Order: sequence, then structure tokens, then C-alpha cells
Amino acid sequence: MPVYTYQCDNCGVRFERNQKFSDPPLTRCPECSKRTLRKIFTPVGIVFKGSGFYATDHRSPSGSSRANGSKTETSEKSDKPGETPAKSEPAEKS
Repeated sequence: MPVYTYQCDNCGVRFERNQKFSDPPLTRCPECSKRTLRKIFTPVGIVFKGSGFYATDHRSPSGSSRANGSKTETSEKSDKPGETPAKSEPAEKS
């Protein structure tokens, strides 16, 4: 059930109420009993995760990888825990 925020224009009281979508909006203030209530629409925080939500996203065409065929460096793994992997040195030219 959604939570709606109401505010009275007469006395200024502000409160929240759980209501169904099909329920009519409240009109009478619980404090001053006047028909001066109005709904307050507050912004909702939305986080979009992942790609493809906007036309400006940098998504890859279907069927291809994001790297577009570029190779990434891979590190050599060490057999012993805590030991850094040895780097391979380039071969010397003769």
C-alpha cells in the first residue's frame, strides 16, 4: 500500500497515511476539521543500475564484447599464498 503525505492549508499540520490506490483522497484535516487538506508529492530516490537505461549509455552492439576485441593484461598467479607473481621479462634482441 502506498504512503501519501497530506498537509492542511489552514493549520499547517502535515501527516502521512497508508491508502489503497482505489481509496479517495482525504479532504478533512484531523486537527482543525476543515476541508483544506491537499496531497504533497515528494520526490522519490531512484537508482538505475546496469546498462541500457538511456540512449546515451555506452553499450556494446548485440553479439560483440565490450572491449571490442582489445586484449587486457593478465597477471601470472603465484602458487604460494602471500607471494607476488614473477613478471616475465622481454626477450633480448641479438
